[in-house]
Amino acid sequence: MNSKILRISLIAALAGFLFGFDTVVISGAEKKLQLLWDSSDAFHGSVVIGMALWGTVVGAIFGGIPTNKIGRRNTLIWIGVLYSVSAIGSAFANDPITFAAARFIGGLGVGASTVAAPAYISEIAPAKDRGRLVGFYQFMLVFGILMAFVSNALLSNVGENDWRWMVGVEAFPAIIYTLFVVTVPKSPRWLLTKDRTEEARTVLASINPQLTVEKLKADMNEGINEHSASENIFMKKYRFPLMLAFFIAFFNQFSGINAFLYYAPRIFEAAGLGESTALLSSIGIGITNIVFTFAGIFLIDKLGRRQLMYIGSFGYIISLSLVAAAFILEWEGMAVPIFLFLFIASHAIGQGAVIWVFISEVFPNHLRGSGQAFGSSTHWVLAAIIPSSVPFLFTAIGPGPVFAFFAFMMVLQLLFVRFLMPETKGVSLEELSKQFQNK
Repeated sequence: MNSKILRISLIAALAGFLFGFDTVVISGAEKKLQLLWDSSDAFHGSVVIGMALWGTVVGAIFGGIPTNKIGRRNTLIWIGVLYSVSAIGSAFANDPITFAAARFIGGLGVGASTVAAPAYISEIAPAKDRGRLVGFYQFMLVFGILMAFVSNALLSNVGENDWRWMVGVEAFPAIIYTLFVVTVPKSPRWLLTKDRTEEARTVLASINPQLTVEKLKADMNEGINEHSASENIFMKKYRFPLMLAFFIAFFNQFSGINAFLYYAPRIFEAAGLGESTALLSSIGIGITNIVFTFAGIFLIDKLGRRQLMYIGSFGYIISLSLVAAAFILEWEGMAVPIFLFLFIASHAIGQGAVIWVFISEVFPNHLRGSGQAFGSSTHWVLAAIIPSSVPFLFTAIGPGPVFAFFAFMMVLQLLFVRFLMPETKGVSLEELSKQFQNK
């Protein structure tokens, strides 16, 4: 693997580390904040905590605009600025509104990073290594989740205002990331879509001398009609990649993954294990997630995207069915945690490893930012809606039927993989664009 491209991809993937860290770090501080500001459950959930999630939705929906206009690299720099401002603002906030506003800014960074980082890495990566290199984004994401759990544990009870350290410590990796990402080159494919041929030539000479700008330009233009500035991803000829991006994001959330991550302690307590499972449901989940994400990244360019989705789908169906049965039949002991760890492993090696890689591959170069934004916003809107309904559903119908429904949705995902999802392993972005446009 090209060492320069590997280094650049790892730097861009650090946006995923901040994504995971920012999303989970609030879990260590949120109860203390509710007591400090005497917030009602509704205000605490929807404003103090929820504003970050809605910032993520906004960042995902509109992240394609700067990604296309000012470029992937420049967008990544601004994402680092958003994370830094959010961490510092959250640490120094003295009221819930200021805190929520700072967290909203961080959410914008999370949402935009799911657009810009995978798009950037996919465009600089050789076809044979693209899955692994884009997969580093997901690996960094789950590594960030694990580090947030560890950071919270280390900073807990360091003082009366330990929550400020918990949310503020993110500023250190955010600033380091921003300084690093300034050093990476702009995407040569993006430069060519802006007719900046000489800049693209300089970038390619630096990171991939074997690929000439003339060859890349010919590949980008071959067999593809000249596109107009008015084109968008909702045109008829782009219906197939649009459908693929929608369904992979749709099924990602209807697996119940975010609902589980947000409410793991509640789920374990419902299974009768009590508060002692807090460590199990945080550090243990993080370790399982990172181990199987690494396995997915290692295998994605060997077995392919579809094979990992098959493995993940069967793992989902088995684990979620067992969790549903455990709740319905009132099995006691460690059954539910074991089945849920199998669920996390199935997600990490399947959907977790594939989603950002696959969405970054299916759209043509000039619409990749918009397509990535569509897939990311589908993911994040559902990530906002589905977990918010879980507490009500657990009370109304019980955990068993909820997990049974998620298992049924994974049967539908299996059908999607079997009949609609194409294999993109080892195929150039330009060849994929031609294939999907013809469909």
